[in-house]
Amino acid sequence: MAMTTALKITMGPVPYLWSGERWRDFYYRIADCEHVDAVTLGEVVCSKRSHFIQPHLPGVVDRLSAAGKSVALASIALVTQEREAAQTRRLAAEAALAEANDLSALRLLAGKPHLVGPFVNVYNGATARLLAKRGATRICLGAELPANSIAAIIAGAPDIEYEIIAFGRLPLAISARCAHARAKGHTKDNCQFVCGEEPDGLDVDTLDGQPFLTVNGVQTMSRHCQVLLADMPALARMGITHLRLSPQDCDMAAVAGIYADVRDGRRTAEEGLAALREIYAAAPYSNGFLHGVAGMEWVAA
Repeated sequence: MAMTTALKITMGPVPYLWSGERWRDFYYRIADCEHVDAVTLGEVVCSKRSHFIQPHLPGVVDRLSAAGKSVALASIALVTQEREAAQTRRLAAEAALAEANDLSALRLLAGKPHLVGPFVNVYNGATARLLAKRGATRICLGAELPANSIAAIIAGAPDIEYEIIAFGRLPLAISARCAHARAKGHTKDNCQFVCGEEPDGLDVDTLDGQPFLTVNGVQTMSRHCQVLLADMPALARMGITHLRLSPQDCDMAAVAGIYADVRDGRRTAEEGLAALREIYAAAPYSNGFLHGVAGMEWVAA
């Protein structure tokens, strides 16, 4: 009997620069995916990319809403310019449901129901209680938290929902500078959107050739893809309510189906993992953070 059927599946924002049409078609497919309960979308990494998706955003929101999905619009993760501040103000004022990924967005959304994204550091129950008091209804916890910390946070503020990234390369840092553009001989101001050349991020190695991290515009991500299939029963017992799938360059509707199958007991975690590897083999898998070891490590069930 499945122990995790209460867990809902969220599809997160596309972190990479995809063409507007590809971005639109991706979420149209997610609208038709019965396994996805909620969707958070929008540009969270670089405001210069926003114009690629903006023409398609209203149609995508309408399509997802008509399919019965809960839809939230995410704020950008690092506000450094006036246009980004103005974008955050518009989001807070106009979005039916917004996800705050920056403290300025938290201030603007205070007193209004909203979500808190993984770029806002929530490391204890007192912080979670404060955010809930100010209107947060769900918090997506940071990727680096081990299980005992997650359990302590939820126990300290149990009256709201909690989410964790259960699939995808993990967001580790955001910078005002663009290493992706620099790696290709450009400046940030004249980047020519070269980050769009890598729809799954640009893998980087150490000086001695060891696989290390992934660069995505101004964002640093894990080289590994976090996979928390076998950990779902433990996450449910802790009080996690939503599993976030972070879009990668693969069939994410099929990924959602695998997570739903394992959650509902139609496949074992081992079978689900084997199926995942058929769909997404571009990155090694990891779950180390949850188990209190190096994030890039894989801890077998």
